[in-house]
Amino acid sequence: MGPGFTHASGEFIWPLSGGMAVSGWGPMRVLVLTGPPAVGKSTVGRLVAEHRPRCALVDTDDVRHLVVGGHVAPWQGPEGRRQQRLGVQNACALACALTGARFDVVVTDVLDEVTAALYRDLLPDPLVVRLRVGYREALRRQRSRRIHLTWPEFRMLHRREATFSAADVSVETTGLSAKDTAERVARLWSGPLG
Repeated sequence: MGPGFTHASGEFIWPLSGGMAVSGWGPMRVLVLTGPPAVGKSTVGRLVAEHRPRCALVDTDDVRHLVVGGHVAPWQGPEGRRQQRLGVQNACALACALTGARFDVVVTDVLDEVTAALYRDLLPDPLVVRLRVGYREALRRQRSRRIHLTWPEFRMLHRREATFSAADVSVETTGLSAKDTAERVARLWSGPLG
């Protein structure tokens, strides 16, 4: 599980590096943003994190891309799934270290049922928020940014995400600005943006 433990008094204790622990204040539960490509996970995650007094943004795709030689996409067979799980495990380890240092944490990733279960196993009670977008709007957004996926991969990920059901809550982003979406997510997580 994540960092921290409950003292016999019932008070939750957050460990800090060096074995010290601080009682009382602790970060909120980790926010995990998921959704298809071009839904705004990274942009919304950054906007939410920037409005917290102490908050880190962990993009699991960035963690996966630490593997430079031999990197395989999650949908490319058994090795891709293994690297996908490794990316989730490393993102969760980083999130736990950050919460242990008293930072709130936003994690972004494209989840499926298997990775959602892994996040729930490795993080203490994460809030999983699914961002949704219409396919036409996603295409419009994707065309305005650097493309990391082939168009067939983009379509495949949208089709797979359409069946995802392991989120705690969904937010429809079609027609919303990134700021408006971030405001809705922030309210779900903790209250309005500062």
